Amino acid sequence: MTTPALLPLSGRRIPPLSLGTSSFPHHRATLRLSEKFILLLILSAFITLCFGAFFFLPDSSKHKRFDLGLEDVLIPHVDTGKGGKNLGGYLIHGQGHDEHRHREEEERLRNKIRADHEKALEEAKEKLKKSRDEIRAEIQTEKNKVAQEMKKKDSKPLPPVPIPNLVGINSEDPTDQDIREKRDKIKEMMKHAWDNYRQYGWGHNELKPIARKGHSTNIFGNSQMGATIVDALDTLYIMGLHDEFRQGQDWIDKNLDFSVNSEVSVFEVNIRFIGGLLAAYYLSGQEVFKIKAVQLAGKLLPAFNTPTGIPWAMVNLKSGVGRNWGWASAGSSILAEFGTLHMEFVHLSYLTGDPVYYNKVMHIRKLLQKMDRPNGLYPNYLNPRTGRWGQHHTSVGGLGDSFYEYLLKAWLMSDKMDTEARKMYDDAIEAIERHLIRKSNGGLTFIGEWKNGHLERKMGHLTCFAGGMFALGADGSRDDKAGHYLQLGAEIAHTCHESYDRTTLKLGPEAFKFDGGLEAAAVRQNEKYYILRPEVIETYWYMWRFTHDPKYRQWGWEAAQAIDKYCRVSGGFSGVKDVYSSSPAYDDVQQSFFLAETLKYLYLLFSNDDLLPLDNWVFNTEAHPLPVLHLANTTLSGNPAYR
Repeated sequence: MTTPALLPLSGRRIPPLSLGTSSFPHHRATLRLSEKFILLLILSAFITLCFGAFFFLPDSSKHKRFDLGLEDVLIPHVDTGKGGKNLGGYLIHGQGHDEHRHREEEERLRNKIRADHEKALEEAKEKLKKSRDEIRAEIQTEKNKVAQEMKKKDSKPLPPVPIPNLVGINSEDPTDQDIREKRDKIKEMMKHAWDNYRQYGWGHNELKPIARKGHSTNIFGNSQMGATIVDALDTLYIMGLHDEFRQGQDWIDKNLDFSVNSEVSVFEVNIRFIGGLLAAYYLSGQEVFKIKAVQLAGKLLPAFNTPTGIPWAMVNLKSGVGRNWGWASAGSSILAEFGTLHMEFVHLSYLTGDPVYYNKVMHIRKLLQKMDRPNGLYPNYLNPRTGRWGQHHTSVGGLGDSFYEYLLKAWLMSDKMDTEARKMYDDAIEAIERHLIRKSNGGLTFIGEWKNGHLERKMGHLTCFAGGMFALGADGSRDDKAGHYLQLGAEIAHTCHESYDRTTLKLGPEAFKFDGGLEAAAVRQNEKYYILRPEVIETYWYMWRFTHDPKYRQWGWEAAQAIDKYCRVSGGFSGVKDVYSSSPAYDDVQQSFFLAETLKYLYLLFSNDDLLPLDNWVFNTEAHPLPVLHLANTTLSGNPAYR
């Protein structure tokens, strides 16, 4: 597999394997193509008219009347004062009807078609006389008309729907002074990250905190879409940073525009932008966030125009043209990408009353249910043209991870009514336990990767989210195995903590192996970096919520201190290239997910459990909280899975 040249990808997603970024070519129509298209359109219209005249004008030598060989013809009734039997507004004329009238009708039709021909020829001649600038101006005028129509369509008010029962948006401060001070420190780190982005990267997708300028990667296309603003909104709100929240809201209201010629990752835009906007809407009640989320979702729908309905990885927001990553196996779509849309799309259908979003994700689910799975495992690659699996590579880390997460969370978000999703999750986890989960010689539980019948004894930082997922899914598991899965979550949390503890900086590497005497440590240089990822801290938070074991808060505080010591710079926070070096180089990127996920999970770790309680909220894979949709409130109860 070719090394993907995209960095970084956040949450559960494709693992970046190099520290560079690159841009993929964009789909753009040239002026020359537009001119040819107009001329082609005119000529085709002219030819169509000619053929129409040839085939469909009646030949008077063969047909003396327009009766098409029928004895009686129904002609719309016009009161001419002549004879004829009136039948419901129509006159029935028999064989003896005046043929003179038919000849007049023939002549009138011939004259009309002749006039149309002449008009089309004149228009074609006029087009050919025009200069390039005039043609360009006409094209721009048509574009502007389309844009205005789209704006009118987008600005339609959305139907009012009952807001789910929103519990735990605010919470009292922790009573323990030490915990309160730690939480305040996390809030200060958030303010440092936001203020520097506000000063040096405002409107750009991300920040280069050392160069002190904006930064972007190819997952956002070539446009300034303010990814950090959208991703950080709910964290700001939860932390009570309401002035900063209003700054972000104002920018989104005035500047966030999706009618741009930009090719974006469907998955990344869904989890960061749609997820972030929906969470901001539910927390604040501000309609602008809901409206923007729905506008953007409409721009993603063309990605589903494939033979199977499995969406392309990328779509051009302006043209709707989609394609897949060049490095993906056999032109395949990625399991963790097309399998990580359900939460957001269900909420879109709920808020709009339009089932199109819900139907798209349910179609994906139905297709997957019909497919054979090698050893019960889902391969990471699926061809959207053929509906066949690509390379048989299964991972609970990058390329696969959030697919399993969203099966569980679809069940939770449906108020545990979507039993179909729960069954798919349970089946998948049982296969993962059989084939991927092992214990190292040193007693560390890890999740390997299955590649063509072979288990690779390597675990990625991205995979560390699974400890939290196992704990979250423990209640409701088969055969009363809740205790087993809670214990499995604790073992994964311990392994991932070891990957941090065995480095110089006390920050975890991107990937770590369990070969021979080497355990929970990175081998390759391109696996030794830390890019402000959240997955280990995410698992600490879930384990804290379910066990209240104080070690999880202690481990989280260790990570927060290491980030503040080694990743903090005067212009924000940066990733580091080698966690085993005492003086590492910076990668000079402040990821949007650092504000959306890492700092949010740390803040929640040192907050009371009544702040965003897990019975009422489900976090998407970018840590954006979405409310549980209780059956009485949903518009989706027609689905058998919800009954």
